[in-house]
Amino acid sequence: MNEAIKPSPETSSQAASLPQLSVVVPTFNERDNVTVLYRRLDATLKDVSWEVIFVDDNSPDGTWDVVRALARKDSRVRCIRRIGRRGLSGACIEGILASSAPYAAVMDADLQHDESQLPRMVALLQSGEAELVVGSRYIEGYKADGFNKQRAGASAFATEIARRALKVEIADPMSGFFMIRRDRFEQLAPQLSTQGFKILLDVVATAEGKLRAVEIPYTFGARQHGESKLDSMVALDFLGLVLAKLTNDLISLRFILFAAVGGLGLVVHLTVLFIALELFKAPFPEAQATGAIVAMTSNFILNNFLTYRDQRLKGFGILRGLLLFYLVCSVGLLANVGVAFSVYDQEPIWWLAGAAGALMGVVWNYAMSGLFVWRKR
Repeated sequence: MNEAIKPSPETSSQAASLPQLSVVVPTFNERDNVTVLYRRLDATLKDVSWEVIFVDDNSPDGTWDVVRALARKDSRVRCIRRIGRRGLSGACIEGILASSAPYAAVMDADLQHDESQLPRMVALLQSGEAELVVGSRYIEGYKADGFNKQRAGASAFATEIARRALKVEIADPMSGFFMIRRDRFEQLAPQLSTQGFKILLDVVATAEGKLRAVEIPYTFGARQHGESKLDSMVALDFLGLVLAKLTNDLISLRFILFAAVGGLGLVVHLTVLFIALELFKAPFPEAQATGAIVAMTSNFILNNFLTYRDQRLKGFGILRGLLLFYLVCSVGLLANVGVAFSVYDQEPIWWLAGAAGALMGVVWNYAMSGLFVWRKR
C-alpha cells in the first residue's frame, strides 16, 4: 500500500504564504493614487493574506512605473501593463485570471471605494454564505461623500434598465466594487465582454441567477487626485452590453452603429449630390462621384470616433485607414448592386431588391472594415 505523499516543511510554508485574496485594480492615469491605495490595503488587510494586481492600460502619466517601484519593495504588489488594449472590463478579467487566490476583489484606484469592507467581504465568501459580495449603493447603510446628484441619477436610471431588461435581481448590478470566488468567475469568463465599464453587470447577467450574491453597504469617498474616466460614450457601452445579453450576443452594438452611420452617409451623399447638381450645375457623373467621396469620408470619420472608438486610428493611421475604407466601400458598392440585381431578377419588387442589396453592402463593409481598417493589433 502506497503511503500518502506528505508536503515538505518548505512546501507547507509556501502554501501558508499564498494569498487568499487578490485585489484587482484597473488603472489609467492614477499615479498619484496607487501608493495611497496600497498603504490603505496594507493597513486594512492585516489578518488576510493578500496581493494587489494593478492592471494598467499603458498610462501616459507612468502609473505602471509607480506600481513597479512598489512591487520592488513588496512582492504582494503586481503590475500588468497592457499595450494596445483598453477598457475597464477587459482589465478586470485579465487581472482576476492572472490570480491564483481563491477570492478576487475588484475596486477602483481613485480611492472612492471603501477598502475597510474587504475583510467582511472575504468572511462572507469563506463562510459559504455567498459566492459574490457586492458593495451596494442601494441598500440601507450606504453613504456617499463623492457622488454628485447628476451622476447618481444617471446611475440609478441605468440600474433600473439593467434590472428590468436582463432580469437581474441584485439592487446594484452597476457597482464597481465587488468580490467573487475565482473559480466561479473562471466558469463565466469565456462569455464575458472585454469592452465597456460594467463588468459586474456582465457577470451577474451571464450567471443567470446561479450565483449566490450578498450585498453590503459602504461609504463612497471623494476622488483625491486625477479625473474620472467616465465620458459621454459610457452610455453606448452600457446599451451595447444590455443588447448583447438580450440577444445572446447575436447582435452587437458596433454593427448597429456602423449601419446607422451608413444610413447617415446616404443622407450626406444625396445632399451633396443635390447641391452639386442644383447650385454648381455639375454634370451628373462628377456630382455623383463627389457625393460618394464626401459620404465615405464622413462615414469614416464617424466610425473612427464612435463605432470603433476603442480602436481609434490616430496620426498616419488615419490616412491609411481612410484609403482602405474607400477601397472596402467601393467593393461593397459592387456587392450591393450585384445582390440587388440578382434579387430583382428572381422577384421584380424594387424595394425588396434595394433592401437586400443595401444589407449586403452594410454586412460586407462592416466585416471588411473590422478586418482591414480597424483591425486589432
